[in-house]
Parts: sequence; C-alpha cells; structure tokens
Amino acid sequence: MKLATVILAAGAGTRMKSSTPKVLHNLMGKPLIAHVAEAAKAVGSSRCVVVLGNHTQEAKKHLDSDKTTFALQKKQDGTAGALRSALPALKGFEGNILILSGDTPLVTQNLLTKFIKLHKQKKEDLSLMTFDATPPHAYGRIIRSEGKISRIVEDKDATSEEKLITEVNSGIYLMKSSILNLLRSIPLNKAKGEYYLTDIVSIALKKGFKAGAHLLGSETELTGINTRAELHRATLFLRERLVAEFMQSGVTFIDSSSVFISKETKIGQDTVIYPNVHIEGRSVIGKKCIVYPNSRILDSIIADEVTIKDSTVIESSEVKSKASVGPFAHLRPGSVIGSSAKIGNFVEIKKSVVGKGSKASHLTYIGDAVIGKDVNIGAGTITCNYDGKNKFKTEIHDDVFIGSDSQLVAPVKVGKGAYVGAGSTITRDVPPGALAVTRTHQKNIYGWAKKRPQKGK
Repeated sequence: MKLATVILAAGAGTRMKSSTPKVLHNLMGKPLIAHVAEAAKAVGSSRCVVVLGNHTQEAKKHLDSDKTTFALQKKQDGTAGALRSALPALKGFEGNILILSGDTPLVTQNLLTKFIKLHKQKKEDLSLMTFDATPPHAYGRIIRSEGKISRIVEDKDATSEEKLITEVNSGIYLMKSSILNLLRSIPLNKAKGEYYLTDIVSIALKKGFKAGAHLLGSETELTGINTRAELHRATLFLRERLVAEFMQSGVTFIDSSSVFISKETKIGQDTVIYPNVHIEGRSVIGKKCIVYPNSRILDSIIADEVTIKDSTVIESSEVKSKASVGPFAHLRPGSVIGSSAKIGNFVEIKKSVVGKGSKASHLTYIGDAVIGKDVNIGAGTITCNYDGKNKFKTEIHDDVFIGSDSQLVAPVKVGKGAYVGAGSTITRDVPPGALAVTRTHQKNIYGWAKKRPQKGK
C-alpha cells in the first residue's frame, strides 16, 4: 500500500506557557514532533509532510529535511485548514495518507501498523483511530449508529448525554487521497473561526464513502501533550515502557523509577543500572557493565564489563572493555579509554586517547593527548594544551611513569619507558627510558622554626 504521512504541528501550544513551540518541547532527549516523525517513518511512509506555523526554521533543525517536506499554515484556522496547507506538497500523490498530530509522541509503530492493517482489511476510504477516555476531558466524542460511526461531535458542542460517551477521537486518520477533495466542503465553525477536520467523517459518509472508527491503543498512548503536567506524565510513561523492554532483555535496574534513558539507547545483558542514571542520545552500553548512581552518559559507546562509578559524566566518547571510570570523572567529547584502563576520581579527559591498561587515578587533566599502554599518570598531572590561541598535542608512549603534580607543556613527547619526576614541568621531549626532573634545588634553613614568632606574642 502506497503511504504518505502528514503531521499537523502548527499549533502554538499556549497552554505550555512557553516561548518554545509545543511540538519542540523535549521528551526523553528529543522534541515531541521527532517522536511522531520516527513512528511515521517506521510504518513505511514514502513521503512525510510536516505542517508548521511560525516555528518552521526551528523545527527543521530537529527533523530529517532530506526526507521531509515542510508546509506553512499561515493562518491558525483549524485542523482542516492545517491539512489544506499540506495539499501542494501532496500534489500528484495517489495512495493512502496517514494524518498524525505533532503533539502525540507516544504513538507506536505497532499501533499504527494495526491501524493501517484494519484500514486495508475493511477496504475503507476513511479510517479514524479512537480510544476510551477517562472523564472529565475535552475530546471529540464518537457518535455511532447501529455500531458504525456517523459523526464526531466536539466537547463544547456535545449534549449532556453525548458527554457521557467514552469513545473519543485520537486525531489520527488514514484516508485515500481522493478524500482530500472533501476538505473544501468543510464548513467554518463561526464560534471558533476554524475549520474542523472532524467534520470530514460525516461529509464523507454523506458522499457515499466508506468510513470506519477503530478503538485501538490506550488513553496514555494517544493523549496529546498540551501542558507541562501532561509532558511530565508522558515522560514517566515512556520511561516505564523503555525500562520494561530493557528488563525483558536482561538488564537490571536497582530503582527503575529514577533513571532516564533515551529511545535510541542500547544496553546489553546482565548490565546493572543504579538509581539516578541518565543515558541519553545514541548511547550503547555493553554486557555485564555496572553504572553507579548519579552518572550521565551522552552519545557514547561503553563496551562490555565496564564499570562507571558514581557521579561520572561521559559525553560523545568511547570506553573499551573492562575499563573503569570514576567516581566524579568527566570524559569530554572525543575521548577514547582503552581496555582495562582506569580513570579515577576528579579526572577530566578531553579529546584524548588513553591506551590499554593505563591509569590516571586522581585529580588529573588530560587534553588533546595520546597516551600509550600501561602508563601511570600521577595525581595532579596536567597536560598544558592551550596557549590562549591554539591547542597542542601531548604524546606519552607505552610504559611511561608520570610522577604526581607534573605539568606537560604541549607540544611535547615522552618516550617509551621514560619517567617524569614528581613536581616537574616538562617543556621539552623526554627520550625513551630517560628520567626527566625539573625541580629546583631544595634548601633547608636550620633552626628556623624556633626563631619564628609564636602565635599571640
């Protein structure tokens, strides 16, 4: 079945009380509309048209512009007006058109697949997805006659008897392209000054088209996000859904109610996630890892049997198998930590490679550096990589020992097996196997303590 998608996302979302358009608010690492666009793509839509308002340029940053056509709804004249704005982008398309709302980010590929299958099986010209809503609510009610849908009545237009109906409109439609011709027949609702897409159901039936309403999904999955409270509830629901999927695949959560994980994250079997962990973006966590509390991992690759200790931040980096990072460590973008390496407490790594089995255990900054295998970096060591204008590279070869409180002023190389004495400032290359020491001569002043004035005298 040839399928195109239109996502209606032009609403300002005033109930969010925000300068950010509603559909661009963040849900588990990405804007609401991105979740909807991904669901549409997953069901095989060959063309996607996103109808936007004044926030078109901002929305384009979050969507795949190569596979998406953007339409502008110049006037906020209702959902039917929004769909009319998409017609130029759909010109020449013959097939079925899936209509989605940009503020329903919890709709899933499975739910849309079921809906499309029913539309095809029933040979309907127009299909509508519905769900049972818990009162009180403001959804349009589904009016049926002899079990079949006859029309949709908006909440404000519903009678007291119609308000008791629990089956409501989800705002998700599937229609043959020929149904689009009926948009011009939708009347203006004078009270609101808008054209309601819901009216297309009764118009289609009067014109002899076959229409059906299908009760699918849950209220949570299909509820639109209009307020901060609804966004919060959606976050919790999505988190629970993702955690449940991970647990089914063999991941342990010490406290699943306190973690936040993006939809793109992958986690291997027998990994243990402690409370207050955030795993964001396209992160990959391997098998048998332990991620201790209060850690944040963003767009990073963590190999098997890695230990991430408490309060560690890892951004756009890679940690190889059996390595240990933290506590209170920070891997900035572009860092690679070798297998069995150890990055300890209050160590910051930036755009550097740390080789297999190497250690930087305490209070260290490593930036723009390449560190070989089995290197020991003493506490308080700094690679001085920035002169105020340019960044320079530090090279530390295999089996090097860097004493505590050393400064390596880049560009500089430390050869294989060399030693740097504690407290040294290295400004020139150190040959392999050499000892580099830059301390000043120690001077002892005998009897000085006795001559020093006593406190209070």
